[in-house]
Amino acid sequence: MGFVRDVNRLKEIAKEIRKDILIMLNKAGSGHTGGSLSAVELLTALFFGKMRYNPQNPSWRERDYFILSKGHAAPLLYAILAKCGYFNHDELYELRKIGSRLQGHPDCKFTPGIEVPTGSLGQGLSMANGIALALRLDGLPGRVYVLLGDGEVQEGQIWEAAMTAAHYKIDNLCAILDNNRLQIDGWTKDVKNIEPLASKWKAFGWAVMEIDGHNFEEILAALDEAEKIKGRPTIIIARTVKGKGVSLFENKAEYHGVAPTNEELELALKELENRG
Repeated sequence: MGFVRDVNRLKEIAKEIRKDILIMLNKAGSGHTGGSLSAVELLTALFFGKMRYNPQNPSWRERDYFILSKGHAAPLLYAILAKCGYFNHDELYELRKIGSRLQGHPDCKFTPGIEVPTGSLGQGLSMANGIALALRLDGLPGRVYVLLGDGEVQEGQIWEAAMTAAHYKIDNLCAILDNNRLQIDGWTKDVKNIEPLASKWKAFGWAVMEIDGHNFEEILAALDEAEKIKGRPTIIIARTVKGKGVSLFENKAEYHGVAPTNEELELALKELENRG
C-alpha cells in the first residue's frame, strides 16, 4: 500500500473517520465517544502514513501489528479498518448488534484486522511485548504499535510490561499514549495522578517523545524517529483532547462512554463540516 504523507489529505481522512465514529455510535445507542475521538489523528497517521499491512491478506507475515490496548475505543479502530478496506463501510452500522463482527471491544476471532482481543485494561502492552519478541526471533521486519489510555497506565501490569520491554531491549515496539487527561470518573490527576509521565517512562528505560497528538507533522515525525531508535522500546506521549473535534464533547468525562443522541449527532456533524 502507498503511504499518505500529505497533511491536508490526512486531515480529510480524520474528518471522515470522526463522522463515521459519531454515526456508528449514534446508531448503536451506546459506546465510547470521548476516547475514540481523542485518538483519531494518531491512528490516521499510523495506518495511512506509517504501517505496512495488507487488507486482502490480514495474516501477511511481514506486516506491522497494531494493538488497541484501550479497547473501549473500538469504534475508532473499526472506522479506520473499514477505511483501509478490511471490510465494507456499511458494516460499521452494525456496531454492538447481536451477531455483528463489530462488538463493543475488539475480537480477533471475528473481525479482520484485529490482532488480539482487548478491553480488560492493562493487558495490551504485555501482548505487544510477546508479538514483538516473536517477530525478532523469527527474523521478521514487522514493528508493533500499541495505543494506551490515560486511566490504563494506572494499572500495575502496564509497568511490569514496561520493565520487560526495556529489559529485553524490544526496539521493534512503539507505544503511543493517548494523553487526554480524562477517564470515566473524571480527571486522571484527581482519580489517581499518573504524572510525571515522561520521567517515569524514562526511568523504566524507554525512549520518550512528547508531542501534540492532533498535529500530523509531529505525529509522523515521532513515528519516523521511533523507527530509528535501537536497543530500547519507545513511547510517544501524545497530548490530546478527549472528544476532540466536537465542542459539545471536548474535555467532558461524561462523554467517556455515552453515545451521541440524534440532536447531538446533527450538531456534531455540522460543526465538523464548518471546521473545514
